[in-house]
Amino acid sequence: MNKYLKHAGADVSASIVVLLVALPLCLGIALGSGAPLFSGIIAGVVGGIVIGALSGSQLSVSGPAAGLTVIVATAITKLQVYEAFLLAVVLAGLFQLIFGFIKAGVIGDYVPNSVIKGMLAAIGLILIMKQFPHLVGYDADFEGDESFLQPDHENTFTAMFSAVKYITPTALIIGSVSIVLLMVWESKFIKSKKSLKLVPGPLVVVLIGTILNEYFKASQPAYALDSKHLVTLPVATDVSSFVSFLTFPDIAFLKNPDVWVSGITIAIVASLETLLAIEAADKLDPLKRVTPTNRELKAQGVGNMVSGLIGGLPLTSVVVRTSANISSGAKSKMSTIFHGTMLMLCVMFIPTILNKIPLSSLAAVLIFTGYKLAKVSLFKEFYRKGWDQFVPFVVTIVAILFTDLLVGIMIGIGVGLFYLIRSNFRSAVMVVNDDNNYLIRFRKDVSFLNKPIVKKKLEDVPHNANVIIDATRADFIDKDVIEEVNNFLCHAHLKKIKVEIKTSQSKSMHNLFVIPQTSEK
Repeated sequence: MNKYLKHAGADVSASIVVLLVALPLCLGIALGSGAPLFSGIIAGVVGGIVIGALSGSQLSVSGPAAGLTVIVATAITKLQVYEAFLLAVVLAGLFQLIFGFIKAGVIGDYVPNSVIKGMLAAIGLILIMKQFPHLVGYDADFEGDESFLQPDHENTFTAMFSAVKYITPTALIIGSVSIVLLMVWESKFIKSKKSLKLVPGPLVVVLIGTILNEYFKASQPAYALDSKHLVTLPVATDVSSFVSFLTFPDIAFLKNPDVWVSGITIAIVASLETLLAIEAADKLDPLKRVTPTNRELKAQGVGNMVSGLIGGLPLTSVVVRTSANISSGAKSKMSTIFHGTMLMLCVMFIPTILNKIPLSSLAAVLIFTGYKLAKVSLFKEFYRKGWDQFVPFVVTIVAILFTDLLVGIMIGIGVGLFYLIRSNFRSAVMVVNDDNNYLIRFRKDVSFLNKPIVKKKLEDVPHNANVIIDATRADFIDKDVIEEVNNFLCHAHLKKIKVEIKTSQSKSMHNLFVIPQTSEK
C-alpha cells in the first residue's frame, strides 16, 4: 500500500482530470444507448473502484465505452425489458471470467504497433472533431459518440459544418477561454511553479467556465447557457431516492435465448476493446509497464458482473480516460480508484453543483486530450519508419474514422499482414549473377507465393551456366517451390547447366531435392 500512497499527490490530481473527462462520457453513452442516465454513472463508478482494484494495469481506466453503444442499444431494444438486459451484462462478465481462465488475453499481443498507434491517433482526431460542436454550443449529438454516422442523421464532418451555423455565443466564449487556459497550463511558466503544478488544468477550466456562465446568469440572463448546454445529472433528494436509481437484473429471463446471445456478444466485443485499450495504455505508459492481459479479462469480468447486478452499463478499458489519466501525470492504479470514488461521492452529494458545468468547458478538455493523442510528431515518426509502418498506421486511422474502432483495427491488421507477407516475399529469394555464374539463395520462409519468381529466374538461366542453389538459410520451403527446383534440376543438363545444391542437414531438406545429372558430388 505504501508504494501507492507515495504517489498520492500525483494520482489525486490525475483522478480529478479523469473525473471531468468521464462524467459527460458516462452520461452521453447512457443516453446514446437508450439506457437510464444513471446506468452510465454506475458503470463509471464500478469501472473505477472495482476494476481499478482488481486490474494488473497501473494506468488503465475502465468505464462505459462508446464502442459498445450500438450493441447495447440493440440488446435493450431486442430484450425490451431493462432487467433482462442487465442479466445479459452479468452473463457477459461471467464469460469474460472464463476467457481470462482459458488465457484468451494473448490475442492482444498479435496487434501490430503501427495499428495500436493508429488507433490512438484516430481516437484523438475523433475527440477533436466530435467535441468541436459541443465546444461552440451545438449539442445535437450526445457526448461520447464516436461513430461516423450519428443518430441525428449527421456524420462527423457534416456535424462540424452544422455547428458553425448554430453557434451559441456564450458556449463559444467559454470554450475558447477554456482552450487558451489549457494551453497556458501546459506552458513552462506554470510547470515551473510548484504551487500551480499540482492543480489540474482541466479543473481550473471547469471552475472558470462555470463561474463565467453564472456571471452571465446574474448580469446578462439572455446570454446564459440553457440546461441543454450543461451537464445533466439525476438529482436525488434523499437516500431512498438515490437507491431508487439502482436497477437489478431479473433471473427469470435466463430462459430467454436472446439474453445469452446478447451476453456473449457483449463479452466478445468488450474483451477485444479492452485488450486493444490495454495494449495502447502500455504503449503510453512512461515506465513501459506490461499489463497481465488474462488478469485484466478476469477483472473486467468481475466488474461487468457487479455493474450488471446494480443497474450499470457494460464496461471496457477506455482509451480516452486512460490517455487523460496518463497525460495528467498518474503514477499508479490509485488514480483510477480515486476517480471512481470521487464520481460516486459527487453524484451522491453535489449533483446540483455538477449540473452547472458547461459542456463547452468539458469539450475543451476532451479536445486537448485528443490533440495529445494525435500530435503531428506522431505522423512524422511513422513516416520516417518507412511505408510498411506508415501505411498501416494511416489506414487504421482512416478506417476507424469512417467505421468504428473494431472494424478499423481489423482493416489495419489486414494491411499490416499484407506488408508482412510482402516483406517476406521479397526477402525469401535472392538471385545474383556474375557472367554465367548464378547464385540462387533461399532465405527464411519460401512460400508458394514465391513460386512464380523462382520459376522465372530458373528459366532465365542461360546455356553453359554454373548455378549454386543455396537452401542453407531457409527455415521452410514450400513443396511447390521444391517441385519447380527439381524440374529445373532434371532438365538442366539439356542446357549444359552445372548445378550445385547446398542444404543444411539439420533442417532435413537435403533429401527433398533430386540429384542433378551433371552435378559434381
